[in-house]
Amino acid sequence: MSDTKAKKTNRRFKFKLPHVYTIMFLLIVVFAVLTWIVPSGQYQRKMISTAAGEREVAVAGTYEQVDKNYTDSETGETINLGQDIFAVLQAPTKGIQEAADVVAFVLLIGGSFAIITKTNALNAGMSRVIKKLKNKDILIIPITMTLLSICGTTFGMSEEALPFYAIFIPIMMGIGYDSMTAFIICFLGPNLGYCASTIDPFNVLIAQGIIGIEGNPQLWLRAVSWVIFTAVGIAWAMRYAMRVKKNPESSITYEDDKLKRIEFSVTDASIEEEFTTRQKLVLIDFACGMGIIVWGLVTQGWYMNEISAVFLGMGLLAGILGGLDQQTIAEEFVKGLADFAYAAIVIGIARGILVIAEGGMIIDTILQALATALAGAPAAVYTTFMYIVLGLLSLLVPSSSGLAALTMPVMGPLTELMGLNPEAAVTALQFANQTINTISPVAGMTVAGLGVAKISFGQWWKTIWKFFIFMVVFGLVITAISGMLPA
Repeated sequence: MSDTKAKKTNRRFKFKLPHVYTIMFLLIVVFAVLTWIVPSGQYQRKMISTAAGEREVAVAGTYEQVDKNYTDSETGETINLGQDIFAVLQAPTKGIQEAADVVAFVLLIGGSFAIITKTNALNAGMSRVIKKLKNKDILIIPITMTLLSICGTTFGMSEEALPFYAIFIPIMMGIGYDSMTAFIICFLGPNLGYCASTIDPFNVLIAQGIIGIEGNPQLWLRAVSWVIFTAVGIAWAMRYAMRVKKNPESSITYEDDKLKRIEFSVTDASIEEEFTTRQKLVLIDFACGMGIIVWGLVTQGWYMNEISAVFLGMGLLAGILGGLDQQTIAEEFVKGLADFAYAAIVIGIARGILVIAEGGMIIDTILQALATALAGAPAAVYTTFMYIVLGLLSLLVPSSSGLAALTMPVMGPLTELMGLNPEAAVTALQFANQTINTISPVAGMTVAGLGVAKISFGQWWKTIWKFFIFMVVFGLVITAISGMLPA
């Protein structure tokens, strides 16, 4: 009898999270269906200058519904705004086309870093660092995450963090941690800074510019929140890492990491590798390249094309300095493209969701409905509702600058009408957007990072959910404080 029960138990259905491509395609279908149900509508738009350049923004108070058989005022063509099966099948292609700059950027990073990795300079260099740390290798986590968080809070590091996965995954596994620890360092580090932005032009400054706030008056609050937020995040990451090192089998990626050790050519970091002059030159090349990128981002307004050029140059020069012949450089570049192809394409497919929503003209309708509901909320709970609204909209528009352009013309004046400091709208935007992106299957960089690290969404959600709750609560508290401060 007990054997029969055991067999029945083993036959029980065990839920398995669908592949991320499946999730995205289903979301494309869901939003296509919504374009037939949700009324279509639009705000008028205008161009304004912001810290991140010229941006087209919605004009508050100009929303109007449009007929599903919409006549384009410029071309005179009548368009059915309901997205059919053909539109659904075209959405991934159009998404990849619209995100072509990011897709190309990710692929070039993959190719360039494969060349750098082939020289073994990064592993040899890190083995020296680990030897000097001796039994204090845990310090790699706070040092690296602090630096990445600074990059996130100042210039909005996001895509630029992708190369670090290829560096830290083999290193962290080589010193007794797991691939999840490496992912936490590379993903959560800049994400903490992006969430608690201080002077990020693609997050705080663009939102303030749209609302008309000058001089970043709550910089002190943002700085304090960044210190606390980053410190708690690092403490959580270190606690996770120490638990895994103490008991490797407790790692959620324990079985997967057996294969990753082969894929990422993981070696025991306690074995000191030869550190040649050529490898030292490669590391100098890498350090100079990253320095140039930071300089270009902060002072020259660089974006994908310029950064891609530096990464490509850095990779080619590393191959030459590392003593690789042209055949090896080309082969490693192609291997790198293949390794990062999953991450690159997933960014484009995620964009397909937005293609469908924009094609059906339902984004402005959703914003108008949420803003109308928000206007009726008591002032005491308004900031909480605003945070939730911006979080929900982040599922449609993961980009912080895109979300700012869409929502701040509406949220800023509405917050002020509620008798609160309009800075609360900016604070809610920065925390809600990046907190949701931390777990969102449509946030390109989240999916790309998980793809490079070969970690499933299910594994990530099981790992992050407790800290995610902290992120939400912390964001709500800081948003409320921001709203209560005098303007």
